[in-house]
Amino acid sequence: MADVPERPRSRSSSRVTLDDVARVSGVSPITVSRALRGARNVAPDLKARVQAAVDELGYVPNVAARALASARSSHVAVLIPSLTNQLFVELLEAVQDTLAPHGFQSLIGVTHYDPAQEEALLRSYLSQRPAGLLLTGFDRSAGATRLLEASDAPCVHLMETSEAPGIHSVGFSQQDAGRAIVEHLLARGRRRIAYAAGQLDPRVLQRLAGYREALRAAGCHDPALELLTPGPTSLALGGRQFEELLARHPDLDAIFYCNDDLAQGGLLAALRTGVPVPQRVAIAGFNDLGGSDQMLPPLTTVRTPRREIGERAAGMLLALMRDEPVADARRTVDLGFELVVRQSS
Repeated sequence: MADVPERPRSRSSSRVTLDDVARVSGVSPITVSRALRGARNVAPDLKARVQAAVDELGYVPNVAARALASARSSHVAVLIPSLTNQLFVELLEAVQDTLAPHGFQSLIGVTHYDPAQEEALLRSYLSQRPAGLLLTGFDRSAGATRLLEASDAPCVHLMETSEAPGIHSVGFSQQDAGRAIVEHLLARGRRRIAYAAGQLDPRVLQRLAGYREALRAAGCHDPALELLTPGPTSLALGGRQFEELLARHPDLDAIFYCNDDLAQGGLLAALRTGVPVPQRVAIAGFNDLGGSDQMLPPLTTVRTPRREIGERAAGMLLALMRDEPVADARRTVDLGFELVVRQSS
């Protein structure tokens, strides 16, 4: 039987690849990729070895593949619980103002505080291979957690902080903030302090933990003064909670609302029913939303740095997407909060 002549190698099969450069330079393919992109986290000696291998092999980057990769990297998935909450609108504006000048566009997903909906959004957005992810908080379904673990997209968490390994986050301690505002009410001589809440998402429950911590330390925690209402918050709900709490507990002398929407509703109910604030009952809110300083009386609250959270988280994500060192080499940035004392307390 005649020998079959060896087929000549095709032009495409003889092309020098990034893996060839990695083998000759003695580094990983991803290090080669980073060195050729000029990433700052590649040591000068490694860059020199990669460049020497490129010169020796005559490697030419695949421009078409790079263009495809850059198309992938122009979108960042941003998942927030609500677009009707002023807090998240301001945060989102800050994110987009930070990303847009660098050529990134936001894929905005609204979870409506529903873990199943968040998981579905994550599955959909990750299929589009976004350059990065910005996610609100840490509480999510097991399925969403598995999706994130399997993804190679860098991720930064918003509004809360974590010291867990490998987690990047920008926010503040919701529990510390809740404790601080209750300690303020205690310092004003209040002892029968209620906590009125809606939505009951993880951040609201962390504020509740701070409330309990402060009152237990003062020896005056009463679980009967906790009014936790599932579902969305509103001015109307805050008003109803105000009237219900005073009807059930005539000795009540302060209410800490989980957010300013509810607290503003409580102030309006007090005005409508002739209950003097703060003489009869002090009222405090959370977030310092628009209009809180214009209430009668102006609302005591906690000012949260939502715009700065958006800016810093987007900046951290930009660094991660470029394989650059994160500023200050910190994975977690705690921006703190500000207690804003006004006439309602």
